[in-house]
Amino acid sequence: MEGTVLVADDDRTIRTVLTQALTRAGCKVHATSSLTTLMRWVGEGKGDVVISDVVMPDGNGLEMLPRIARDRPGLPVIVISAQNTIMTAIRAAEAEAYDYLPKPFDLPDLMKRTARALEHKRRRPRGDLSDGGDDRPEDLPLVGRTAAMQALYRLLARVMNTDMAVLITGESGTGKSLIARVIHDFSDRRTSPFVTVTGAEVHGPDGPARVLARVRDGTLMIDGVGDIDDAAQASIVRMMDAPGDHAPRFMAAGQGDGAALMRDGRLRGDLFYRLGGVTIEVPALRDRVDDIVLLADHFLARARQDGAPLRRFAPQAGELLRAYSWPGNVRQLENAVRRLALTGRGEEIGRAEVETMLSGQPDIAPVLAGGDGDRLSASVARHLRRYFEMHGKMLPPPGVHARILREVELPLIEVALEATGGNQAKCADLLGINRNTLRKKITDLDIQVTRRRKMM
Repeated sequence: MEGTVLVADDDRTIRTVLTQALTRAGCKVHATSSLTTLMRWVGEGKGDVVISDVVMPDGNGLEMLPRIARDRPGLPVIVISAQNTIMTAIRAAEAEAYDYLPKPFDLPDLMKRTARALEHKRRRPRGDLSDGGDDRPEDLPLVGRTAAMQALYRLLARVMNTDMAVLITGESGTGKSLIARVIHDFSDRRTSPFVTVTGAEVHGPDGPARVLARVRDGTLMIDGVGDIDDAAQASIVRMMDAPGDHAPRFMAAGQGDGAALMRDGRLRGDLFYRLGGVTIEVPALRDRVDDIVLLADHFLARARQDGAPLRRFAPQAGELLRAYSWPGNVRQLENAVRRLALTGRGEEIGRAEVETMLSGQPDIAPVLAGGDGDRLSASVARHLRRYFEMHGKMLPPPGVHARILREVELPLIEVALEATGGNQAKCADLLGINRNTLRKKITDLDIQVTRRRKMM
């Protein structure tokens, strides 16, 4: 990398590590703990890229973006923040930051993003960061700090103010309708209606016209799109092709992958291609285990607002919540927490209360211990059946056993290396194999090993 990077963060450790890493990569670095100093450097014409924290002792990094855009049009700004909520991602996108990363961030990832920022100029000038006098809610219903949710936040922030159709997929209870509502509430269409319809409402010759009259130029959300019959799907296609003078934004939600729904005959191809402008896959709760206690605390607070007594989870109770599989996802967790909030005897919710509550829940198999193999084998079986089905009436090429084992082994080792920060000794211990065996497999499978460091 070549260029000068301006780093603004009040954490001395982050400034030091970024300075060392960027300098080793070939960059010149100016680092400061002050936004005032950063803005002076920008005004003097210094820097090709800015990396800035949001909350600084002398101001807010996001609020500086319009001034940076005015003083230095096209200067890329990468925002890093420990306030890793969707509001931060949205405000960074509205201010047209070049990129946004939540803390803790992955140092190699930030280096790659900085390299891209140095190589490419902004495509368009930044606009003003403003609330626009709007009435958007500040207390967003999306909660989560895991990498899966941060990726979702960034995607939502990018698509909110486009007119592209959106297909939202995910398991039951993950919050697909909530995602659609958030997109609408933070879009330019937020003052127009948000209308959710089912297949029955678009049936008949007058169905589409009635729906369009209700939604006008707002947002139309089609719920359960994979369960709508073919005739209703055809009506939706015609409605999307001729929406009238006040075209709404179209969104749809369905369980399962959109392409898989089409292959299974549950979703018409022409409708899938019209809805597939942006596909948002909402992660299952078991794929963001570290958000479970955060969500549980959030639901306790909401229950308290609705009149429930003040309660909190004991640490052991929180660990038990984390260990459960939550097949009903966020919806099941919310219902369970609200029940605990109302039926508990003391201020602290203990492990025994959670165990009693979970004993009446479906699929008691925990995520973190026992029972995981059954779900994994079932998932593998589904993928293998799909692999065989892809060959139609023909059999796959010979050697499928070795081929499948290799394809499973490769991502397993890559994920284990990532989880252990590239430490091969820890990875070998995690996998339960000899370190020399791991080294041989890394060589045979041509796996690139990178030592990673997580930054706070």
